[in-house]
Amino acid sequence: MEHFGSITQFLQDKNVLVLGAAGFLAKIFVEKILRVQPNVKKVYLLLRAADAESATKRLHNEILKKDLFKLLKEIHGEKFNSFISEKVTVVPGDISQKEFNLKDPNLVKELYSEINVIVNLAATTNFDERYDAALELNTFGVKHVLNFAKNCVNLRVLVHVSTAYVCGEKGGLIAEDPYKMGVSLNGVKGLDINVEKKVVEDKLKMLQQQGASENEIKFALKDLGIQRAKMYGWPNTYVFTKALGEMLLGTMKENLPIVIIRPTMITSTYKEPFPGWVEGVRTIDSLIVAYGKGKLTCFLADVKAVFDVIPADMVVNAMMVAMVTHANKPSDKIYHVGSSVGNPVRYQNLKDYTFRYFTAKPCLDKEGKPIKVGTVTVLENMNSFQRYMFIRYVLPLKGLELVNAAFCHFFDGMCFDVNKKVNTVMRLVDLYKPYLFFDGRFDNKNAEKMQIEARQSGVDMDLFYFDPKLIDWEDYFMNVHIPGIVKYCFK
Repeated sequence: MEHFGSITQFLQDKNVLVLGAAGFLAKIFVEKILRVQPNVKKVYLLLRAADAESATKRLHNEILKKDLFKLLKEIHGEKFNSFISEKVTVVPGDISQKEFNLKDPNLVKELYSEINVIVNLAATTNFDERYDAALELNTFGVKHVLNFAKNCVNLRVLVHVSTAYVCGEKGGLIAEDPYKMGVSLNGVKGLDINVEKKVVEDKLKMLQQQGASENEIKFALKDLGIQRAKMYGWPNTYVFTKALGEMLLGTMKENLPIVIIRPTMITSTYKEPFPGWVEGVRTIDSLIVAYGKGKLTCFLADVKAVFDVIPADMVVNAMMVAMVTHANKPSDKIYHVGSSVGNPVRYQNLKDYTFRYFTAKPCLDKEGKPIKVGTVTVLENMNSFQRYMFIRYVLPLKGLELVNAAFCHFFDGMCFDVNKKVNTVMRLVDLYKPYLFFDGRFDNKNAEKMQIEARQSGVDMDLFYFDPKLIDWEDYFMNVHIPGIVKYCFK
């Protein structure tokens, strides 16, 4: 392990290219590098933008303006802007295009000759994404990243961030194993990435020839993604296209030093740069927000089930340790970064924490009055959920409308002109149901071994911590995560 005794030493005078730089995890990664190693040579941030001016605006508005950077601003004071100008270069581009669609040949030449580390965090994480968009970014984007990396003559390592849920709905202990090209989760043969590209192109062409509206095309391509994912054993478009991206990595990597990080559900920062920073409503946070606002009256899940969450700063630290571990060493190592094996937390715990928190510190409604939260009705299967939805939303309707709604929503499920709210909820339930009843645990032997080796090699694990056993879940949710959600996500 080259210079494993000091990750900061490894980063000194290095050029790092971050793809998907405006994302939640990417911001935390960039902030950490700039804070712990101000002598990094350059951090290049690839941002989707028409030109350098637009990319610079995105840098300031979507990244540097965030509270996340307040500690770095305190450290540098009046010199913060000059420090950023010296260390950060924005790159307007798009990984879904060859050579990231870079317009400046001199910049391309500079990147090919200077880049030492590439970190790919670019992805669409929407479970219900259009299939064409998800394939372009999560699958073929990986191909463009690999081809770009192969031209970087001084590249030391490529870190690819995937998701633990590429496993689909598999239960039991889930190993840190690669997915082989063309191998489906359900044994169905014929999975071919190029065929998937043609399927979506043909569907789009057909819809356009039929004169479909943009809205009709959007929903048709969303449905196509779910359909193709389920055909091969994955529950949604996001994890399916991420799995295909991993397959491309395994097939095309040749001798590139690559490491794959598979985080589970990512939550607010545990400790750095300060506890509780979060951006946007993510995964389980939608439940917390809805409950705190008094809008969550039922919850579909097995309350005894473990849900695997991990704070964002721990994921970033694992990325940085893995980056140094695998520099200049071709490997096929994959790391699960999660908590379900080392320090599991259950939905029952989340239910208790949210009730206690919002009872003690209620949110305010539009009139400034405290919102009273109550006990949530827990529904442990789809039949009980459907009965609940029927009583809550369908029974209040009258006459023929009632009969029509009841028949459409709970037998055919195909009616879209009566009680849209039920249809929306049912679609969301269908998307998230695999995770609400997920009974898998993510083996993290590779991550644990890396952690032990890092500590033995002199890495400061107080600075690059990622052990889930450190977390006291009650303290984290009650004093860090839920307050962070209230501060940054409630409107």
